Parts: sequence; C-alpha cells; structure tokens
Amino acid sequence: MEGKNVNSIELRLPSRLGFEKIAMSTASSVAKLMGFAPERIEDLKTAIAEACINAMEHGNKLDESLIVVVILSMDETSLEVKVLDMGTGPPSVVHTPNMDKKMHGEEPSRGMGMFLIQALVDEAEWVSSPPSGSYARLVIRLNKTED
Repeated sequence: MEGKNVNSIELRLPSRLGFEKIAMSTASSVAKLMGFAPERIEDLKTAIAEACINAMEHGNKLDESLIVVVILSMDETSLEVKVLDMGTGPPSVVHTPNMDKKMHGEEPSRGMGMFLIQALVDEAEWVSSPPSGSYARLVIRLNKTED
C-alpha cells in the first residue's frame, strides 16, 4: 500500500437489525465524495446492507453484545468495504434447520444475498476464520465514464 493514498473509516455496529442503515449512509457519503455515479452508489448501499445483515444474523446470531465492524478503505481508484462479524458459534449448529425446504424452494435459500452482492460490486469475497468470526470484502471501482 506504500505510495498509494489510502484513507479509511471504521464503524462498530451492534448486531441489531436497522443498524446496517448507518453503514449504508456512511458508504453512500464516502462514495459521493469520491465521485461515484448515483446508480453505483445505490448498488453499493444494497451490497453493504446485505453484507451487514448476513454478519448480524448468521455470524453474530443477532447477539447484541457482538459487534459488526465495517471498514471503508478508499484510494484514488476504488472503495473497499470489509464487513467483519465476531461469530464464534460451533459449526454444527449453523445449517441444521429446514435444509430440505430451502433446497426444494419452499423457503428462501441462504446465500441469495451473496449472489446479489457479487452482481452489485466489482469484487466480492468471503473469508471465514473461526473462532474469531469471518468477513466479507467488497470492492467497487471508480470508473470515470461519461454518462
């Protein structure tokens, strides 16, 4: 990262639905300052909301004593967003309920948020690092194109 001008902002949010809106509005403000087009900012907000809700619900199990950390890192060409959860739940508990219903389309399938996120940003990856939680890393590039 030497030689590059990198600035970052860190948010620490409780695992309570609704607080993803703080990450959305902060990212939106940063993206506006960077010169992103309005439709790209909307894509970014949707992707961040999905990533935060996943971290709250699936990573932290909506345990309000566990935080979700959102790190926005910007340079001249892109905005990187990391959404980290503190989940330490044992893997055996995670996917037991209603897998048959999900597979047969009777319930929304877990993972649709990941597909949505991948469609909205330029780069997306998910890194699981038990026992300390996991994170989603999203990158949206600033493409200077004429509208």
